[in-house]
Amino acid sequence: MELISRSINDTLKIGRAIAKGLKPEDIVCLSGNLGSGKTVLTKGIAMGLGIEKRKVISSSFILIRQHNNGKIPFYHFDLYRLKSPADIMSLGYEDYLYTNGIAVIEWADKLGYLLPKEYLGVKLITRTYSQRLLKFTAYGARYKELIKEVRENFSH
Repeated sequence: MELISRSINDTLKIGRAIAKGLKPEDIVCLSGNLGSGKTVLTKGIAMGLGIEKRKVISSSFILIRQHNNGKIPFYHFDLYRLKSPADIMSLGYEDYLYTNGIAVIEWADKLGYLLPKEYLGVKLITRTYSQRLLKFTAYGARYKELIKEVRENFSH
């Protein structure tokens, strides 16, 4: 599935549409160039889970941020500065992925062989200064259902 975001508000809205269908243990993996909107989409997902968007920041020096002030624990990974998949293993990243919370991973492609087998993949592609193309890919049956829900929950 593909969606077009014409503004930051659209990207936030898409994030909230994703959040409506998320369940504990769900994983959303984001990819795209620097400035493509990964953090904005993450903020939208967080907002949909009852977390203030200002609390979700993209600090390239902290790999995992945990937010417990929403409906469900929310784990925000920003792997921009990750040098190799081995660097994250010492952090016990699996404890965040397979628990009672929801994980959103920016720069998920940096996980390499540690990438989960099942997840919702979202690639953000910059088209113009304000327009983004979001390409959704389901890895696993659960995420095929989630894509259907996102399509139903989002409308311009």
